[in-house]
Amino acid sequence: MNTLWASTEIAAATGGTASAPFDVNGVAFDSREVGPGDLFIALKGDSTDGHRFVAQARGQGAAGVLVSQPVEGPHVLVPDTTAALDALGAASRARTTGKVIGVTGSVGKTSVKEALFAAFDRAVPGHAHRSLKSYNNHVGVPLSLSRMPRDTRFGVFEMGMNHAGELRALTHLVRPHVALVTTVALAHGAFFPNEEAIADAKAEIFEGLEPGGIAIIPYDNVHRDRLIAAAEKFAGQIVTFGRDPAADIYAREGKAGPRGTFVQARLRNAELGFTVALPGDHWVTNALAVLAVVEAAGGDLAAAGLAMADLNGLAGRGRRMTIPLDGGDALLIDESYNANPASMRATLAMLGQERGRKIVILGAMRELGPEEERHHAELAEPITAAGVGLALLVGPEMKPLARALEGRIDLVHVPDAAAAAAQASSLIAPGDAVLIKGSNSVGLAGVVDALAGG
Repeated sequence: MNTLWASTEIAAATGGTASAPFDVNGVAFDSREVGPGDLFIALKGDSTDGHRFVAQARGQGAAGVLVSQPVEGPHVLVPDTTAALDALGAASRARTTGKVIGVTGSVGKTSVKEALFAAFDRAVPGHAHRSLKSYNNHVGVPLSLSRMPRDTRFGVFEMGMNHAGELRALTHLVRPHVALVTTVALAHGAFFPNEEAIADAKAEIFEGLEPGGIAIIPYDNVHRDRLIAAAEKFAGQIVTFGRDPAADIYAREGKAGPRGTFVQARLRNAELGFTVALPGDHWVTNALAVLAVVEAAGGDLAAAGLAMADLNGLAGRGRRMTIPLDGGDALLIDESYNANPASMRATLAMLGQERGRKIVILGAMRELGPEEERHHAELAEPITAAGVGLALLVGPEMKPLARALEGRIDLVHVPDAAAAAAQASSLIAPGDAVLIKGSNSVGLAGVVDALAGG
């Protein structure tokens, strides 16, 4: 394995002092994730101090630590470990010769990031890199950058925000050659006056584009022109994707089949037929975004098409599992990590294509602002349109939806995720298709675990 960082490089990047020579092959700031050969960064937060876990990190095999106070063993001493993490991420970005892609959006950014990685990794195995999990904030982004191997040819970085100005700081750190906005919708609405302000905040990603960089924008989104106007100030090129033939990259046709959706896509310089394994019309749009980025970054479009056919859903973001029951199995669709009105509607539409009785286990869409009750009540329409036969609603925020659904379908309303986990298995029968979706803070991942035996 090639060395990720030598202690001399870490010291030079961070302005620190190395106690002794050492090499590391990974970087972590969570002591529970430290493995043999890693660099452990002892961050100080509001509720904890990473220096308390230096001994634990060493016990798990850390080759060195980055600290702001003297410790025993190999280390680099810096004035501020948070600033040092930023500096290490910036140094990693500065040394790479690969293409760097930034991804943001109100819906789908983690899934699209993973699909992009699959596309690039299929073309250049072992030379593609991406941010893991949802490491997309002011700590996760520099961590993901610092983990990028020096021989990376394509690096994909997810960037998130819930306040104006946050993406601006992240994109200037990532400095993407290609910047993608998957879509703009009402997410974190409690922190913005309207969707236009959310669009402006998402458009901050274009401010970090490298000279001549390419902005990728969703053509079908109502805020398309606003995004284009923002991108024009920073991008060398603007490319749109969507279902409308007026988009630069669009689906000429899409036909669902037993192995997924076959899509015939028109790109700027090519035409490509491929299959999207993951179900739902929104995944056709996601795939078009992936192809737009791959083409813009000079990647292998044929490999990207093959990667789309092999996609599997992520835990909490579309993973599909089988629930074994007496007399047969049920399908479980795990969307427990996140929820907003747009993603709820898209996922419910996907559920409507499944066979058998349809069940939804839904938790709150949080951070929606003053219109929260209305947005929850309005889910009644896509729920009934999907042919849902039973809804298990979780938490007090779901009262408006419970009222809207009363008398229309079978309905159970429970106070929290623990109560939902206790009741869910008794409501499901062989042949059912069960969708679990809500904001992560509701805790519906526990319901998924209870049903899947995790």
